[in-house]
Amino acid sequence: MLFKFLRTLAAILLIAVTPLPHAGDQLQVGSKRFTESYVLGEILTAAANAAQAGQVVHRRGLGNTAILFEALKAGSIDVYPEYLGTISQEILRHAGPVPMEQVRQELAALGLGAGVPLGFNNSYALAMPEDQAQKLGIVRLSDLARHPALRLGLSHEFIGRADGWPGLARRYRLANQPRSLDHGIAYDALAARQIDVMDIYTTDARIGRMGLRVLEDDLGYFPRYDAMLLYRLDAPGRFPVAWRALQRLEGSISQQRMIALNAAVELEGRSFAQAAEEFLKDTAVHPATEASARPAVAASGGLQAKLLERLLPLTGQHLFLVLVSVAAATATGVPLGLAASLVPGLRQPVLGLAGVLQTIPSLALLAMLIPLLGAIGTRPALIALSVYALLPIVRNTCAGLAQVPNGLRQAAQALGMRRTDILLLVELPLAWPLILAGVKTAAVMTVGTATVAAFIGAGGYGERIAVGLALNDNQMLLAGAIPSALLALVTQGLFELAESALRRRGAS
Repeated sequence: MLFKFLRTLAAILLIAVTPLPHAGDQLQVGSKRFTESYVLGEILTAAANAAQAGQVVHRRGLGNTAILFEALKAGSIDVYPEYLGTISQEILRHAGPVPMEQVRQELAALGLGAGVPLGFNNSYALAMPEDQAQKLGIVRLSDLARHPALRLGLSHEFIGRADGWPGLARRYRLANQPRSLDHGIAYDALAARQIDVMDIYTTDARIGRMGLRVLEDDLGYFPRYDAMLLYRLDAPGRFPVAWRALQRLEGSISQQRMIALNAAVELEGRSFAQAAEEFLKDTAVHPATEASARPAVAASGGLQAKLLERLLPLTGQHLFLVLVSVAAATATGVPLGLAASLVPGLRQPVLGLAGVLQTIPSLALLAMLIPLLGAIGTRPALIALSVYALLPIVRNTCAGLAQVPNGLRQAAQALGMRRTDILLLVELPLAWPLILAGVKTAAVMTVGTATVAAFIGAGGYGERIAVGLALNDNQMLLAGAIPSALLALVTQGLFELAESALRRRGAS
């Protein structure tokens, strides 16, 4: 009975991870996990769809530069909005600005291109509250060297970028020790005076609203970050109509207009799609768009409205991720646990490997799987979630078999039962409640871990959490966290009912 169940789970996994045909008839637009990238992604999608409806899909909020670039090389997306400084220094690893022609030549060797400058420069900068800067006499970045005790809260990506904090600290000889914070959360920390300085994008909407002083880059460390499209070289030929529509966006967005678009979302409560639609209506790029026909990513209204918006499809996506990954982990973990129990020399290596796999940071594992699989979305997410669910299943399988009394095994042997029969008819039935408890632990853990999968486009409740982080919207964060917590409680309850049924069956 157990092995029939495992075969069924393995079949489900095989169906789930079988590569689906690439949507070659649709232009795949990507975006990063911050407001401006979401908005630009929606503008690209709406502009192209206005020219040829249904030809463009927006893969929203796919994490940081590394994830987007790997997805682009793998062909999982075709184009996304990027910045010249990021391309030259973070992607191509140049120490400083390089000519655009050189950038194009180096990208062409990778099958990629850069072009269609959108019209604005969004550079990095450091900022601090105006009153504090005035009190300390800080105007330029070089002034920070006189105040090593100032608390810096910098975004994770900025701390690790080639053109971020390490080079900035060397150039200005800064001894401050920064704290890693999500970009949206850093604004709250700055407002609460828990930090003194943060990194910003110069088109951030909250600079003026919060009365921040943008510190002058007096040594010219930051290059220009002109917004443009980074794309696969085959995309214009595969989607000529949509691509011509994207080319008409060249030079259409000024820096002040980009600030206003960011403000419409972060300060006025518009969705990303609504901001994009209003921009295209107000410009001569396209007379009409289909942005309003797509579901909004950020919902206006209160917590209840955000909870109900797209609740069923997000629940379906989240359930799929949890069920298939736990099924895969069970189909893999139970046989591994059996092998570790039956062959004493395998116990520590198997448990050690399962433990080590669970220590790999989730986003790092997802980022590593993208180039390996050549895909973003469901497939790498399922593999990563299955890896994280392995340990409790393997461990409980070993423990369940170990707690079977030796006297029962000896009695079975005395009755002439073969080793396989003893395993199937004596040991596994007795160990099954503890194995099921391991599966329950894995399932409850996976409900929470699955929210990370949204950062590579796998959907689920994590979409709301990603948007909430990008917008610093606590209600949107709760709209993702509450259903996830409820699903974890329901999952635990269902497993406890199954365990009770097994106990009653064993007692009878």
